[in-house]
Amino acid sequence: MDIDNLTIESASKGLKNKDFSAVELTEAYVKNIEEKNKDINAYLEVFDDALDIACQSDKRIQSGESGKLLGVPISIKDNILIDGHISSAGSRILESHRATYDATVVSKLKERGVVFLGRTNMDEFAMGSSTENSAYGVTLNPHDKERVSGGSSGGSSASVSMNGALASLGSDTGGSIRQPASFCGVVGLKPTYGAVSRSGLIALGSSLDQIGPITKTVKDAEILFEAIKGNDKKDSTTLENYSSKSGGKVVGVPRNILSDGVDKDVLEHFDKTLESLKKFGYEIRDIELPYKPDTALAVYYIIMPAEASTNLARFDGIRYGKKVEGGSLFEDYAKSRETGFGEETKRRIVLGTYVLSAGYYDAYYGKATSLRHSITKDLKGIFESGIDLIATPTTPSPSFKIGEKSDPISMYLEDIFTVSANLTGMPAISIPNGEVDRDGKSLPVGFQMISPHMHEKSLFDTGKDIEASI
Repeated sequence: MDIDNLTIESASKGLKNKDFSAVELTEAYVKNIEEKNKDINAYLEVFDDALDIACQSDKRIQSGESGKLLGVPISIKDNILIDGHISSAGSRILESHRATYDATVVSKLKERGVVFLGRTNMDEFAMGSSTENSAYGVTLNPHDKERVSGGSSGGSSASVSMNGALASLGSDTGGSIRQPASFCGVVGLKPTYGAVSRSGLIALGSSLDQIGPITKTVKDAEILFEAIKGNDKKDSTTLENYSSKSGGKVVGVPRNILSDGVDKDVLEHFDKTLESLKKFGYEIRDIELPYKPDTALAVYYIIMPAEASTNLARFDGIRYGKKVEGGSLFEDYAKSRETGFGEETKRRIVLGTYVLSAGYYDAYYGKATSLRHSITKDLKGIFESGIDLIATPTTPSPSFKIGEKSDPISMYLEDIFTVSANLTGMPAISIPNGEVDRDGKSLPVGFQMISPHMHEKSLFDTGKDIEASI
């Protein structure tokens, strides 16, 4: 069985045609994980019930049942709950937390017969762009083990890239699906806010988070997205009448933000793909964003820590999380958080608490919220002017070396092209866009597209054209 070249689409056909069973397919992936994960650290745990679930899928297939995801093995990020399994969100404070219910996306995939292989590594509480903030060690990039896999869904992206899963689910708060997908040479989709339920996702920024697929191909991302999308009574922010739409073929390129800071060879790959799209009937137009990317980044790094500080208040060793005894209730809280949280999590909690505090709320959080509405209005205006998609490189450069971006500011700049989609709630996708050379190693780079709300179909259609052109 050649799992290196399998996709969800081809694996589903193989299972249907009885070329192999779900158990055999799962065994092949488990074996590959055993061989590779010790050097990559993509998985924190391989589930011991994976083969049992695969056996159940085989019985469903033998009874005549069919489905695009029936018997398909995937991995899942460590902040998405699976009943009975540990969900630590990459943190020591939740290292023994065992979920008591399924996230809605998990319930939907279980109904379709998906086999969950295990939980993947991530930056603690999704706070980071490299998995270097994980309490369980960094996930290495399968293309160069001296470099990061990206974050915070680095483990999920690496698991697909190293052929340790056919696909994975990640979460994206400011680029946490798209950036690691770009670094690892896979496809990553951040859906429209509200298209996918967040019930059962350990929250970072509640107005920003979205669960999405990480896959080998755009078609696979579409298959997985179609399975997990939809309204959910457990999440009041889900859209009641979601319907994926397709737009035209006018691609806007914000040249004013690409002139500085983007590696020359990354920009060359980006321009080459734009030229190739013209052969498929696309019109490429230069546009100018009314706001600078660093403005969106500043807004994001006020709103996200503010929401994170509120969401993480529950992890105090009493209500949730590992308890460390102190001499008083306050000391219980303080010691539990001191030992349970990592440095980046503490930093963002302090920052978020500060911007929400009396005397600073209006100056920081209030102003950031106002600017967020302005950015959303600006992007809507661009789409209403006749632009169907906005294209940029996913990241300004390929994956960086472990420890290379040790200061927080340089790490935060990794989100420069990705945060706008989260602030506005618009869908965005990263698609593999060739490779560039660094220190004798070929490293993947990504091509990002943002579309209007609920226009995921536009992203899938254009993404498939990009795949065909490379």
